[in-house]
Amino acid sequence: MYALALKNFLGSRATHIGLAFILLTGVVSLFIGKRFLAQQNETIALTTHHQQQHIEKHVQFFNSEMGSLLYYLRFSLVNPPDQLAGISIGQRDVNPSIHSVTIRNLESQKYDTDLNNPFNLLLGNLDFGFVIIYLFPLLIMAFTYNVLSEEKEGGTWNMIRLHARSPLQVLWQKIGLRMAVVYAAAALLLIVAVEILSLPLNTSLMAVVLLFFLYLLFWFTLSFWVVSWQKSSSFNAVCLLALWVVLTILSPALVNSYISHAYPVAEALETAVKQRQGYHEKWDMDKQHTMNKFYAHYPQFKQYPLPDKQFSWLWYFAMQQMGDDDARQESKKFNEKLWKREEVSTRIALALPVLHTQHALNNLAGTGLQNHLQFMETTNAFHEKMRLFFYPKIFEESPVSSVNWKNMQVQYFSSRPDIRWVSMLLPLILLSSVLFWLGQNQFRRSQGKEA
Repeated sequence: MYALALKNFLGSRATHIGLAFILLTGVVSLFIGKRFLAQQNETIALTTHHQQQHIEKHVQFFNSEMGSLLYYLRFSLVNPPDQLAGISIGQRDVNPSIHSVTIRNLESQKYDTDLNNPFNLLLGNLDFGFVIIYLFPLLIMAFTYNVLSEEKEGGTWNMIRLHARSPLQVLWQKIGLRMAVVYAAAALLLIVAVEILSLPLNTSLMAVVLLFFLYLLFWFTLSFWVVSWQKSSSFNAVCLLALWVVLTILSPALVNSYISHAYPVAEALETAVKQRQGYHEKWDMDKQHTMNKFYAHYPQFKQYPLPDKQFSWLWYFAMQQMGDDDARQESKKFNEKLWKREEVSTRIALALPVLHTQHALNNLAGTGLQNHLQFMETTNAFHEKMRLFFYPKIFEESPVSSVNWKNMQVQYFSSRPDIRWVSMLLPLILLSSVLFWLGQNQFRRSQGKEA
C-alpha cells in the first residue's frame, strides 16, 4: 500500500516539476554562496597583502616624523566569514568585513563600508537559507493542499473511511510519504552543500540541520491543520498561500516597522556631526584647554607637556581624541539602540517561525546583526590598542626606524556562535505540536459530523 501510494505520488508530473525546481534552485543558491565566500576571502587576502605594501611605501616616504607617518598609516582588522555564511549570507553583503583605520578619530572611520550597487542590494541574494525558508514551504503546500480533498472530490474518501481502521492514520500516511520526499530533497541539498562549500562536520552544522528539520516540520503541521478542516482543494490552496504571505512577508515587515519606530537610530548622523564638530572646533580653541581634556582621558600621558610651538603632533592627536570623546555619548546611544533592536527582534521572533529560523541561522553563520555589533566593539578595542602603542612614540618623537613595521600584520576578529539549543529549537517544536494537536481535534470533529 505504501509502495503504491509512493509510486503514484512520484509518478505525478507536478511532483517532478516541484522537485526539479527546488533541487535546481538549491544547487544554484549553493554556487552563489560559494562565489560570495570566494569574494570575501579574496578581499581578505588582498587586504593582507596590500597592508604590508602600504606600510612599506609610507615608511619609505615619511621617514622623518613619526607623527606625519601615523597620520596616513592604516591598520586592518578583519572579520573572516564562517563557511556557513555560504548558506546564509545575511547582512554580510551590507556590513563591512574589514575595518582599515588610522589612529586618528575613530567615529568618522568605523562606519565606512564598500560601495555596493543599490539595485543588487534591493534584489538581495539567493542563498540556501532563502531556498529553505521561503521556497520549501511552497513545495510543501503544493504537495499537501489536496491530500484529503482530492479523495473527497473524487468520491473515494467515503470508501476509504469505511474500510480503514483509522481515517486519520490514512491521512498521515499520505502526508508522511510527502514528508519523506521533501526531507530527502533537503538532505540531498545539504549533502551537496557540504561538498560545494567545504562545510566542516561540527556542532554548528548539526544545529543548522536540526533547525531546518524542525522548520519544515512546522510547515507540514500547518498544512495538516488546514487540511483537517476538510474544505475544497481551492480553499486549502488559497488559505495556505495566504498564511505563507502573512508569515514570510507581512509579519517580518510589520516587525521591522515596529522596531524601527520604537528604536530609531538617528544617533548615527548625530555621532558623525558631533565628532566632526568636536574635532574642528579645537583648531580655534585654546590649546591648553584641549590638552587638559586629553590628560584627563589619558593620565599616563601627562608626562608629555605641550611644546611651545605653533603646531605639535601631541596637540593634533589630542584634538583627534577629543573629537571621539565629544561624540562618545551619541555613539553609546547608537550602539545601545542597535543592541536593543537585536534583543527585541529575537524575542518577537520566538512566536514567528520564519523570523526565528532566519535569525537563528544568521547567528549560526555569523552573518547577523549580533556578529556585526561584536565586530564593531572589537574595532573600538583594536583602535585603542593601536593608539596606546603609537602615542608614546609620537609624543617622544621617536625615529620611524624604532618600530619593527614588519610586525604590523592584519589582525583577525573571531566569534564562535553561542548555540542555545533550547531557545533555538523549542519554539519550533511547540508551534508544530500545537498545530498537530489542533489538526487532530479538528479532523475528529469533522469526522464526527460526517458520521
